[in-house]
Amino acid sequence: MLTATADIESYIDAVWMERGLARNTLDSYRSDLLKFARWLHPRGIALGDVARDNLEHYLADELHSGRSARSCARLLSCLRGYYRYQLREGRIQADPTLEVDSPRLGRSLPGTLSEHDVEQLLGAPDTEDSLGLRDKAMLELLYACGLRVSELVSLQLSQINSNQGVVRIMGKGSRERLVPMGEEAREWLLRYCLAARQELMVGKRSDILFPSRRGDRMTRQTFWHRIKHYARQVNITAPLSPHTLRHAFATHLINHGADLRVVQLLLGHSDLSTTQIYTHVAQARLQDLHARHHPRG
Repeated sequence: MLTATADIESYIDAVWMERGLARNTLDSYRSDLLKFARWLHPRGIALGDVARDNLEHYLADELHSGRSARSCARLLSCLRGYYRYQLREGRIQADPTLEVDSPRLGRSLPGTLSEHDVEQLLGAPDTEDSLGLRDKAMLELLYACGLRVSELVSLQLSQINSNQGVVRIMGKGSRERLVPMGEEAREWLLRYCLAARQELMVGKRSDILFPSRRGDRMTRQTFWHRIKHYARQVNITAPLSPHTLRHAFATHLINHGADLRVVQLLLGHSDLSTTQIYTHVAQARLQDLHARHHPRG
């Protein structure tokens, strides 16, 4: 163990000199390496004599003891750094971590809102005010079409077909899609265009659909602050992100029986696997409802 400790401290010093990592990060590296050395010691294996199966056995033990897959992936990253350093210094002949696979990480579920929370949020803007009417139209369109915020703030008048009730979106990778906006969003959009847009344009000539109060194109950050403002106004405490209403759009469609490939087309995903995350969100929601309301939940 003394030799192992000395080797670990030598590595920590080298990492600090080369990469200037924070003290907490170095302490975490040291702790992980010492713990691994202690696991090896009763098995009669030196830190420098480790083989692939030893690493896989150790990672399996850590997972079974309750360590998360993400934490085990960070642990393996630490061990990779250590053994690459030892190989570079000529202290070992081969890197035992080369063929060790990282633990598979589950995709994190996107944050979303309940249908009740969405109704509260959409009802928050003061539609008697020009800015409030603009924000109302934007929120309705965002939720009705599942747009990215960047797509929403860059919309131009020419992309709206109010007769057919569709929006033409130029998404990621210059992929174009047509998305129906629904009657509610269409009505609010028409009301906004007739009653408030020209006032916000302050005499400027532009095709931008949703200008800022100075008649310029609104930034994503500005609209994100508007969303947070309205969420606070109606006491929504769920975690929010700029994509919250996009996630709600997809989840609520699936909850109400929409086909996954239709949702994929509406969201503009190139790969169905990206859309499939929303089936897990919907399933998690159903499990939560069952647990809270079923007598044997």
